[in-house]
Amino acid sequence: MKYQVSKGLIAAMILSVSHFSALAEQPAPSVNIADVEQAVAAAMERFHIPGIALAVVEHGEVVLSKGYGVRHIAHQDKVDADTLFGIASNSKAFTAAALAILVDEGKVSWEDKVIKHIPEFRLSDSYVTREMTIADLLSHRSGLGKGAGDLMIWPDTDKTMADLLKGIAHLPIKSSFRSTYAYNNLMFVVAGEVVHRVSGQNWRDFVEQRLFKPMGMHTSKAGYSRIPQENNNRATGSIYWDGQLTPFFVDYLEDFRGAGAIASSANDMSQWLKTQLAAGKMPNGDVLFREVQQVYMWQPFIMRWPSEAGKAYQQQFRGYGLGWGIEDYFGHKKVGHAGGIPGMVSQVAMIPGKQLGVVVLSNQQAYPALTAIINEVFEDALGLPDTDWVKEAAEKYTQEREEAYRTAGVVKLDKQQPPLANQVYTGTLVSPWYGEVVVEELNGELYIDFTHTAMLKGKLQHHTGNTFVVRWQHPMLEADAYIDFTVSPSQQIEAASMSWVNPDITDFSFDFHNLQLKTKALSTQ
Repeated sequence: MKYQVSKGLIAAMILSVSHFSALAEQPAPSVNIADVEQAVAAAMERFHIPGIALAVVEHGEVVLSKGYGVRHIAHQDKVDADTLFGIASNSKAFTAAALAILVDEGKVSWEDKVIKHIPEFRLSDSYVTREMTIADLLSHRSGLGKGAGDLMIWPDTDKTMADLLKGIAHLPIKSSFRSTYAYNNLMFVVAGEVVHRVSGQNWRDFVEQRLFKPMGMHTSKAGYSRIPQENNNRATGSIYWDGQLTPFFVDYLEDFRGAGAIASSANDMSQWLKTQLAAGKMPNGDVLFREVQQVYMWQPFIMRWPSEAGKAYQQQFRGYGLGWGIEDYFGHKKVGHAGGIPGMVSQVAMIPGKQLGVVVLSNQQAYPALTAIINEVFEDALGLPDTDWVKEAAEKYTQEREEAYRTAGVVKLDKQQPPLANQVYTGTLVSPWYGEVVVEELNGELYIDFTHTAMLKGKLQHHTGNTFVVRWQHPMLEADAYIDFTVSPSQQIEAASMSWVNPDITDFSFDFHNLQLKTKALSTQ
C-alpha cells in the first residue's frame, strides 16, 4: 500500500509539472533587457560592486548573458560572460543533481540511510545517525545548528574527508531531528561523499564529467585548483572596508566540496538554468535526470518562517527542498539559492511557471544588490508594478549597515577586572571536532592559533578578568570573538568558550560557540 501511495503522489506531481509546463507555453510578457541593464549599472554604483556577470533564460532561450565592470578592482580586466566566479552554496543544487542521476541509475535512493553508503558516518545522537537519509542531508533538517562545524572547512583548512567525518560525530545537536530548518554545510559535504562511495568517482570528477560536460558548461570547475593556469579569466573578491574597496582573495571555498566549491560563469550557468527549466532535459536534448527527480528536489522538505524581506513579495510560504530554496513570490512558485564567500556573492532564481530563470555573479559581497537585479528581471515578465528595486535595496542596506556598525565593537565596561599572568592562559586547547587551538605568549603578548586554519591566527586583547577579545590577522574577516577562559582554584586553565563580538556582522560559518574547548589533558579524560 505504501508503494501504491508513493506512485500516486509521484504521478500527481508529474501532472502538476505538466500543468505548469502548459501554462508556460502561453504567451507572456518578456524580460525588459534595457531595464535590467540599467538596474545592473545602478547596483554597481550604489553598492560599490567592481564586476557583475548576468545570464537570463526565458522560454528555453538565453536572452542575456553578459559581463559588466572589472574582474579585479586593481587590474581593470573586464568581466565577460565567461569570467569565472565562485558560486559558493549554489553548488548545493549540483550535488543534489548528481544524486538524482544516481537515483535514476538505481544506485541509490533518496530514502537510503546514509550509513548504508558511509558506514562510519556518525552524529552525536545514535537515533539520528541510524535514521538520517540522503534526503535529510540535502534539506537542512539534521538537528545540527546553523553552520555547525563549519570551522572544519572555513576558511580553508587542512582537514581530509576522514577528518570531517570524525569531527561531525562530536558536533552538538541543537534541535530534534527533522523538526527545524538550520542551514548546515557539512551535511552537503557528506552528500558529496555519498556520490563518491556510490559512483566510484570523487565528487569533483563526477560533477565535471557527468554534469558540466554534457550540459556544455565548458569552463566550470568543481574547485579553484582545477582551473587551468592559462585561464586568467577569473574574478577576485573585494570587500568594502574602511570606506574603500579592497581586494580579498580566497580559493572559492575549495574545502566546501559538495557544499560550495564550484567555479562557474554566466554562460555556463545559463546552460544550468536551461536544464533546470526543462525539468532535467539538457540543451543538447539528452536527459540529465528524469522529470520526477526534479519534482522531488523542488518540493519543500522543511518549512521556514516567511522572511521580513519576503513581505515585499507578498510571500505566503518559504521552504527548502533538496539543494533548493522554494518560496512564494507574488503568487508564483520561485526556486533558487544564494551563495557567498568573503568578497563574492551569487544568486540563482527561477519562476518555473513562467519558464524564466536568472543568475547573477558578483565580486563584492553586497548581496541585496543581486536580489534587486533579479527583481528587475522578474518585474516586466510577471507584470508587476514598476519599482526602483535597486534604490529601495540600497537605502535599506545602507541603513542596516549603519545600524550594525554603529553598535559594533566590544561591550563597554565601567570597570575592568585585571587578568592573571599571561603564562596562565598559554597552552593547547582541544575541540572534540575541530582539534587543537594553541594560545602562546610572544614578546609579552598573547596570540591564538587555530592550527588547522591558516587564516585564523590572531592576538588576544584583554577585556576583563579571564575574558579576552581575539583580533584576527585578517580584520576583513569581520570575525572578532570573545574568548573566556575557565580557571581552576589553583589558577590552571581548564577550558575556554568563544562567542562573536559582532553577531550582526560576523558570518555564521565562524561557529566559535560550538567549539567546546578544553585543555589537552582534560580533553583526553
